[in-house]
Amino acid sequence: MKPHLLRTRAVLTAVGLLLAAAPAAYATLADGVPAAAVAAAGPAMSAPARGKPYVESRLLFGTRRPDGGPAVTDRQFMAFVDREITPDFPDGLTVQSGRGQWRDAHGTIEKERSYVLTLLYPVARAGTSDRRIEEIRRAYEKAFGQESVGRVDDRARVDL
Repeated sequence: MKPHLLRTRAVLTAVGLLLAAAPAAYATLADGVPAAAVAAAGPAMSAPARGKPYVESRLLFGTRRPDGGPAVTDRQFMAFVDREITPDFPDGLTVQSGRGQWRDAHGTIEKERSYVLTLLYPVARAGTSDRRIEEIRRAYEKAFGQESVGRVDDRARVDL
């Protein structure tokens, strides 16, 4: 058989196999974990679930000021955490230093020192925590002239 026909047959076979497996890839388990993710993870995902259902929220705080003013310092940021975040989340939080970049409102890619704040709270308190987190984001934007504070929410199982 000619080489280009062999390649065509191989591509069509691969596409057919992918299409046949697609429904299984989208099947999910009772807790919302895709079956394909469990299969790919192997024995680690088949272990019993530990902990209780929580939400993990990560907030991404930039330090560079769009107006060209001085960057937010460690002291200023930690004072903000003590004043604005700890009262609403006294059970604990984690702050990590980072380096980030994002495209600002003018289309410029800004590279800056940043902080990643991680909060964990029970799913049952998600509504109240959501409101508090949004207040924290607005307070930081206002206090330090920021265009935005990024937010990422994930479900987690937590054993404290």
